[in-house]
Amino acid sequence: MQIKHVAAALAVASALPLSAHGADEVNIYSYRQANLLQPLLNAFTEETGIETNVVFAKNGLAERLEREGRNSPADVVMTVDISRLNDLVERGLTQPLENDVLEQNIPENLRHPEGKWYALTTRGRMIYASVDRVADGEITSYEELADPKWEGRICTRSGKHPYNIALFSSMIAHHGEEEAQAWLAGLQNNLARKPQGGDRDQIKAIAEGVCDLSIGNSYYYGKMLADESQRPAAEQVRIVFPNAEGRGTHINISGIALTNSSPNRENAIKLMEFLSQEKAQQIYAEANTEYPANPDIQPSGIVASWGEMHPDSLSLQQIAENREAAVRMVDRVDYDN
Repeated sequence: MQIKHVAAALAVASALPLSAHGADEVNIYSYRQANLLQPLLNAFTEETGIETNVVFAKNGLAERLEREGRNSPADVVMTVDISRLNDLVERGLTQPLENDVLEQNIPENLRHPEGKWYALTTRGRMIYASVDRVADGEITSYEELADPKWEGRICTRSGKHPYNIALFSSMIAHHGEEEAQAWLAGLQNNLARKPQGGDRDQIKAIAEGVCDLSIGNSYYYGKMLADESQRPAAEQVRIVFPNAEGRGTHINISGIALTNSSPNRENAIKLMEFLSQEKAQQIYAEANTEYPANPDIQPSGIVASWGEMHPDSLSLQQIAENREAAVRMVDRVDYDN
């Protein structure tokens, strides 16, 4: 088995070119670091004999695909967050794929209506709550984050971050734009500080007493618990599954899309099918403390210890379509200031 990967964290242009054609290979452009994918791709190569080549970049892969056009060596793009998948679709960089295996394994709300992307894992957008200062059951929904009782007690990252934009998009879908904006203004009024940092920084802020509540992805909490240096902060926080008794917890995804240019299309489809099946779903979800997208596969390890998550069944495509409205809403309430 061999995994060839190119790390291009600072600039995609620094990545070495991939071969466009190979009888037994598949070329992957990835927004997720190659080392996180390696156990998964090792298993794929072992099972199929197909080698994998990975180009990683934090940003700019869509732009690279546009520049390369029909000559791009990329077969698939793997990414986190629905907004990046939707961006690929809107730029016309993906092709539709009707596939019985994928459609059987991935629920309808976790794939594009025309098969232009498929989810691989999910994560909940949880409420982080102080173990000491927030009683168990004191908050149970996203809507309650706007309650004046939490004034000066909430921290978040930027409202413009894609993870928050996706949550705000879901609020628009459920409540309409006017009511969602009133909720967002209420949440802003309850902030303890100007939005800043990442999800892990919000957990650290709760541990330091800066605030009592925040919003964050479930996998960050899991990764902090697994890190000896960050575990003490994470242990000061519990995660709450918002709206568990109602519509369910908002989820986002990591996913995969087949490119228009795919020179190794047959191999790429084999990879996509493999990633939707039990073995790969377990490896990928456990390695990243996420939930399998395939509903027949149960979460394992630390994720299973949190209890069952009841995900919102709202279509991720609908969330993607509300993205621009959510961005405008953030601007109107001047959330980050």
